[in-house]
Amino acid sequence: MDKKSQARAKRQQMMLNDPMFKVIPAVAIPMIISQVVDSIYNLADTFFVSGLGQTATAAVAVNDSLMNILRAVSMGFAMGAASYISRLMGAEEDKRASNVATTTLGIGCAFSLIFGLICFFLRNPIVNLLGSTADAHQYSVDYATWILLAAPFTTANLIMNQLLRSEGSTRYAMIGMCSGCVLNCGLDPLFINVFGWGVAGAAGATALSKVFSCAVLAIPYIRKTAMLEIAPRHFYIDMVSVKEVAKMGLPAFLRMSLMSLGGIITNNVAKGFGTAVLAGIAVANKLYRLIASCIMGFSQGFAPVAGFCWGARKYKRVKDSYYTTLKIGFVASLILGAAMFIFAKPLIGVFNSSGDVTMLSIGALKIRTLCVVFIPHIFVMVTSNLYQSLGRPIGNLVLSMSRQFLILIPLLLIVPRFFGAQGLAVCQALSDLLSGVCIALPLAIIMLKRINRLKDGDPPPFGSTKAKAN
Repeated sequence: MDKKSQARAKRQQMMLNDPMFKVIPAVAIPMIISQVVDSIYNLADTFFVSGLGQTATAAVAVNDSLMNILRAVSMGFAMGAASYISRLMGAEEDKRASNVATTTLGIGCAFSLIFGLICFFLRNPIVNLLGSTADAHQYSVDYATWILLAAPFTTANLIMNQLLRSEGSTRYAMIGMCSGCVLNCGLDPLFINVFGWGVAGAAGATALSKVFSCAVLAIPYIRKTAMLEIAPRHFYIDMVSVKEVAKMGLPAFLRMSLMSLGGIITNNVAKGFGTAVLAGIAVANKLYRLIASCIMGFSQGFAPVAGFCWGARKYKRVKDSYYTTLKIGFVASLILGAAMFIFAKPLIGVFNSSGDVTMLSIGALKIRTLCVVFIPHIFVMVTSNLYQSLGRPIGNLVLSMSRQFLILIPLLLIVPRFFGAQGLAVCQALSDLLSGVCIALPLAIIMLKRINRLKDGDPPPFGSTKAKAN
């Protein structure tokens, strides 16, 4: 038996037989580290730029929405392919999986290149639309320039990361992310302070780190140690695969796009209250994302396990993976949420070099309200990944639409009118609570009832792979 066959046999043993309290952490911990590293990417730029003042901090905040738009394009391709590939590999259709991986990577990078170039030539009006204040405009343009030039590498980075995760190689996916983060943290002070490039230096450091991370993630495919094979001969359009990737990628794209839209509206509302409020909201979002990314790693770690078991028709293990992830997530959320709640003000203070009281109070309020509703937020994420992993895009789309569009945006447009900047700071927490209770809970009950009616070995009622391949 060759190494690849041995790796497959070992992976099947883990996914289909090992206890879930062992499997979920084994798959999820590298993903957690990757998610935390991704958060540190953003925090590193904000931390080093914060020494230049509130205006520079606000400029980085504005470009978060631009980064999320680029990520939306990339994640549409990446998540759609990863969901389908997990099920294909569970059904032992490796050749089709390699076709999906190669074609998605090629088309995704080409699309991102074109999209990034269009935005590059329109970056001045774009940063205004994203919510830049007048005093932060040039900083915002400087940052956007390098981010847009690196757009194809951002896409390749995310797609290869998700491909490695879909085949269970979460450890190497983590290494790829960590390598870029380490480089970014090293280049930030060099470019910003030593070379005196300011905000543009922070963006340049991020762009170079994406290129480096992309090169590291490509190594398993170049050396052919990955289970998936990316090669020109696998690049061809298969309409069955295209439809399946699009079906699962569209909700991921819409989720990230709506997150960007929510961020754009938040920035535009916040700038009406001044640069300090905009900076406070932005720093709070990044700090909260640091702890939320830990739980997001668990929810994403569970997705390939659920998809693999679904493809292998092991429905009891699908349920076990869902419940195990929720149990671990709820306990972790109580611990991490309590810690972040207590230390909210000191953490905001690290990024508040000017000691602005408004920035400190608004940022701390936003963090603390988000920590209070951490459990509903986790429930939404895990349930969304359940639908994603089983090939059910509608439920995933409904959850995405509810949290970022149907609930959050109306709150952003109404609540601050009556409660000012404080009202703006609590909008996301209200959205998380309402989407968890009113949307995620009913959808979880519906899906679990459907799974309960299945016996191991029964043909899957949806999300099948072999039937579609014939």
